[in-house]
Amino acid sequence: MSFERPLTILVIASYEKGNDFIRECKKQGCRVFLLTSKSLENAPWAHESLDDIFYFPDHNKEWNMTELINAVSYLARERKLDRIVAMDDYDVEKAATLREHLRIPGMGETTARYFRDKLAMRLRAKEEEILVPDFVHILNNDDINQFMQNLKAPYIIKPRLHAGAIGVKKIHTSEELWKIVDGFGDQRSYYLMEKFVPGDIYHVDSIVFEKEIIFALVSKYGKPPMEVAHEGRVFSTITIPRGNKEDKSLKAMNSKVLKAMGLVKGISHTEFIKAHEDGKFYFLETSARVGGANISELVKEAAGLNLWEEWAKLETLNKGEEYKLPNFRNDYAGLILSLAKEKWPDLSTYNDEEICWKLKKKFHAGLIVRSGSHERVQELTDKYINRFYKDYFATQPMPDRPTD
Repeated sequence: MSFERPLTILVIASYEKGNDFIRECKKQGCRVFLLTSKSLENAPWAHESLDDIFYFPDHNKEWNMTELINAVSYLARERKLDRIVAMDDYDVEKAATLREHLRIPGMGETTARYFRDKLAMRLRAKEEEILVPDFVHILNNDDINQFMQNLKAPYIIKPRLHAGAIGVKKIHTSEELWKIVDGFGDQRSYYLMEKFVPGDIYHVDSIVFEKEIIFALVSKYGKPPMEVAHEGRVFSTITIPRGNKEDKSLKAMNSKVLKAMGLVKGISHTEFIKAHEDGKFYFLETSARVGGANISELVKEAAGLNLWEEWAKLETLNKGEEYKLPNFRNDYAGLILSLAKEKWPDLSTYNDEEICWKLKKKFHAGLIVRSGSHERVQELTDKYINRFYKDYFATQPMPDRPTD
């Protein structure tokens, strides 16, 4: 299918992200429209690459889906939409619902659940015999009690539809559990509980085309994201040695996960845990978007690939066209991030030649180191984490709901 007119893409972003995606779509000759939250009206969007921008009223980041369908349907009266693309986890379902309603190609609601709903993705993984931590839906009382009788505490309660560590709670007793569950009221079915598995957490960031993984990069978090979020830690992640046993195992497992979930094309960020108890890898969660926490910058520095731009290239392909992966490098990189005590922390004393990126964000400190040597990246990352605690580190309580 070829388009005599420019391909028209509607980008949905309820958070400020995706400017590189927008710019690349425009570079590919597309008409690009952005639909974002009214609260982000003054955000630094890539206006030079947008044909128009529309603001949707948001109430604590919640968008009314009926109003959204009506609004986008109204826009489509005079703008024939060819693609609808979600920039964030919280937009995946919105985009899928709109595609279904307007009959626009792309991921539909059923597949989208596998990339948004932690219960759906676990059930699907279990069906495909992919190892996952033991879990139970917080729905049936007998099932919950049986789960706790069979497995010792601690447990983790997770919202099915929140991203990352938001709303995650660690519990140790049945009394503690039922107090929390009773507090959910009619919302309890939106949660699951799983056995807490101590271990090291890894992420695989992938480019997928026609159900095949074209590129994958494996990295390991310094501390589990839940610990960083809830206990206050400096965040870090480092690309692991290429070709070692862990790298091969995780790439194979990642391929099995993405095939099971049905990702046809796009970008994915998928997390696994290597359990301390048995040394096995377990699937934790996946997504159909670029990883957050500046992980796209980590990939860019290690491999020279901008995942936002590659995603845009995938979305702008006409039917029958092939995606060509650019040449990429095989360096190693380490990312460090922290909340900061100062509004604009000074990182000028961090001046080793391996430093290739520094974060510019209020009340945050962050940097990336890059080298052809994994040992050098590990050495510098460990050193800088210790310095961050002394120079910048600040912490604040983790919210139960997403914020901007």
